[in-house]
Amino acid sequence: MPARLAFGDTEQQAVLDVFAHYRSIGSDFGYQGYFEQLYTDALVSYLGVPGYADAVCTGTAALYVAVAALRLKAGSHVLVSPVTDPGTVNAIILNQLVPVVMDSAPNSFNVGATQFEERINDQIAAAIIVHCAGKAVPVDEICRIAADRGIRIIEDCSQAHGASLQGRKVGTFGDIAVFSTMYRKAHATGGCGGVIFTQNAELFALVRAFSDRGKPFNDSTFNDKDPGSFLFPALNLNIDEISCAIGLCSLSKLDSTIKLRIDFLRQLETALKDRSEICRLAPVEDGDSPFFHPIVVDVERISCTKNEFAVAVQAEGIDINPDYRYVISEWGWLRKYLSDDYLCTNAFNFRITSFNLLFNENFGENEINDICAAITKVENWFCK
Repeated sequence: MPARLAFGDTEQQAVLDVFAHYRSIGSDFGYQGYFEQLYTDALVSYLGVPGYADAVCTGTAALYVAVAALRLKAGSHVLVSPVTDPGTVNAIILNQLVPVVMDSAPNSFNVGATQFEERINDQIAAAIIVHCAGKAVPVDEICRIAADRGIRIIEDCSQAHGASLQGRKVGTFGDIAVFSTMYRKAHATGGCGGVIFTQNAELFALVRAFSDRGKPFNDSTFNDKDPGSFLFPALNLNIDEISCAIGLCSLSKLDSTIKLRIDFLRQLETALKDRSEICRLAPVEDGDSPFFHPIVVDVERISCTKNEFAVAVQAEGIDINPDYRYVISEWGWLRKYLSDDYLCTNAFNFRITSFNLLFNENFGENEINDICAAITKVENWFCK
């Protein structure tokens, strides 16, 4: 399978440009400088609505800061999507809040409006809505329900950079949005990184303070060399100028990256329909920004478990995750922090009947043939 190699000559030149710029002004590069401003301005422009963005060191840091900036009362309950990285739920716990897990819609890893509404109670103050695997959640409906209940919405767009709903980019519906920009994401700032976006100026001031030691950046009299003027305890979660320069290059390629990935999946979808009797691609839709993509197995027609089937496909040389163990209600270490013992039945059922294809924008016709050949070979062995 072809490597992605997301950081090429353009990104290498961007790093050299950082050195050249700062040498030209007789300074060393650091953080919250010229290239971060270029990068965050470009991201706001890309999202297509007026707003503000701050780049930070990781996606987990972005989540932590976004939750902190809402200034929720300790012990408040926060709804969280059923399938996500631990960083999402950890941001809730470390802000002294209580996670309340929602289920996904049937045949999906993403929460639906029905599943959101059925988990609301009087203690819910906010929700983190994860756009999993590059597919937009019906966040427009969720935001309408939330507004009636006074619930704040954080969109976690870490796996869905550039995805859209009704022609509007994810990240622009809720109160605040976060993006992980680590090296595997559709647009990336290097090894690690994250961005926080909001359309609310007051909320953005808190974002900046929580990401940089409580500094009151919106105070015109603020003196960086007087810590006595800082607002509250907070960590230094800044990102550096080199990472922002790389992110600027990566962001400029995001739309072409999305198009290449969707084109590949649509061709694979057609090929699998023609060649496989047991596996199908989860639907590919306009507005997707694919990160990985589930392949659903008709488990009633095989003589083994889905995991055994998927491991056999993997053994043929196909890049997959045979068993996506990111259904958070299944994590033993997390249970003592959750509000209750709620089980994410829909998410669990989708996990045990699917495996995830790992791919990138360099995949093409050869990989389609290899994937279909591997799947049909395994089908012929395990078909009932």
